[in-house]
Amino acid sequence: MRCPFCSAENTQVTDTRENEDGDIVRRRRRCLSCDKRFTTYERIDLKMPQVVKRNGNRVDFSHDKLLGSISLALRKRPVPAEGIEAAVDRIEAKLLASGEREIPSEQIGELVMRELKKLDKVAYIRFASVYRAFEDVNEFSAVIREVSARPRGRPPRSAG
Repeated sequence: MRCPFCSAENTQVTDTRENEDGDIVRRRRRCLSCDKRFTTYERIDLKMPQVVKRNGNRVDFSHDKLLGSISLALRKRPVPAEGIEAAVDRIEAKLLASGEREIPSEQIGELVMRELKKLDKVAYIRFASVYRAFEDVNEFSAVIREVSARPRGRPPRSAG
């Protein structure tokens, strides 16, 4: 680390502390040339992949846009804000874990659909209708049948 006062390259760490969340490290340093002290901060710098739109354009990933899309689908639905944030966090974690520099917007859309399907079936259908650009009632019906189907592995209810 270069000294901000004399530009010497030899500095010594005198104290290291993490913040409460453990995501930032504060280091007190002393320059071995001029003996002045200064503080540096280290934090994780995770780079989200670029989003490749359907038309080929590339844009920076936007947490706010993802949150807005999911929130719009869930508008007036009984899903707590914590559930929405958790879904966004899971999607972002999957994108980071992919290790890709670029990711197609369609892949993000599919991740959103999976999360919405778990959170709220109506929101899932709303999002699917826009995302998949439904053109007739039959496409709506197919998605409604899909979410209305009995979960796998569950026996049918007995009449009695």
